[in-house]
Amino acid sequence: MSRAFVFPGQGAQTIGMGKALAEAYPAARAVFDEVDDALGEALSALIWSGDNAELTLTQNAQPALMATSIAAMRALEAEGFGITHAQFVAGHSLGEYSALCAAGALSLGDTARLLRIRGRAMQEAVPVGVGAMAAILGLDFDAVAAIAAESAGDEVCQAANDNDPAQVVISGHKGAVERAMALAKERGAKRALPLPVSAPFHCALMQPAAAVMAEALAAVVISKPAVPVVVNVRAEAVEEPDRFRDLLIAQVTGSVRWRESVQWMERAGVTDYWEIGAGKALSGMIKRIASGAETRAIGTPEDVAALKG
Repeated sequence: MSRAFVFPGQGAQTIGMGKALAEAYPAARAVFDEVDDALGEALSALIWSGDNAELTLTQNAQPALMATSIAAMRALEAEGFGITHAQFVAGHSLGEYSALCAAGALSLGDTARLLRIRGRAMQEAVPVGVGAMAAILGLDFDAVAAIAAESAGDEVCQAANDNDPAQVVISGHKGAVERAMALAKERGAKRALPLPVSAPFHCALMQPAAAVMAEALAAVVISKPAVPVVVNVRAEAVEEPDRFRDLLIAQVTGSVRWRESVQWMERAGVTDYWEIGAGKALSGMIKRIASGAETRAIGTPEDVAALKG
């Protein structure tokens, strides 16, 4: 059986995530302590007992979700399920940073600092209210990409996340996104839902954030990962450390090719997917992409204990 460890993106965050892992596993607790030290603040306090609106802020949600994923990974390692129990790792958007950290390509401290910078840069790239994102359900990627292009006019509107065969997220200027939502419904979309996000991620409006990330990534060491990383913007496995910087910069403005990434892993023989960290959103997507895929969400001590049964 070939296995992949996959790491969730923004939207999976909840107050209290990772707390039980930290209480049950000293190695998981150490992850939150190290992230707090790297950021110079008690992010763990916000994650475990803070205000949900504050946790949802992009600059907090991104390092918080990564910390929870790596804490779950350390709990797995404590029980003998290390990174080499996977043939590949992959992550959705910010989850790609979690995947690189889990595979040893990025240090935990650097990953936390990069995600804080990334979150702030993405938030600041577009004034609140100027951009928007929406999920289009019931149409495939090509249909949604065409609708986005048709609706853009002299504004930006792009297919941002190719999540699964019937869920594509669009991103861009608010007016263009609203035009695309209306057109998608005319073209047979089951639903077109505005997303509760504070900025239009993964589109050309994020270019200022890409420039910030280019500078930030130039200052960190990236090592060869212990297992290959299936990257968002290429939808294929990459191992060469020198390539990850450019790919992470491109990811800020480029589409998250999640459907194609899972299809690539399926062709490579992956049948078993462990979702490491908060939530189960990726597991649902994977089941809609790869028929016969086995998924398992691992975010609590009980989830880890079930592996030993």
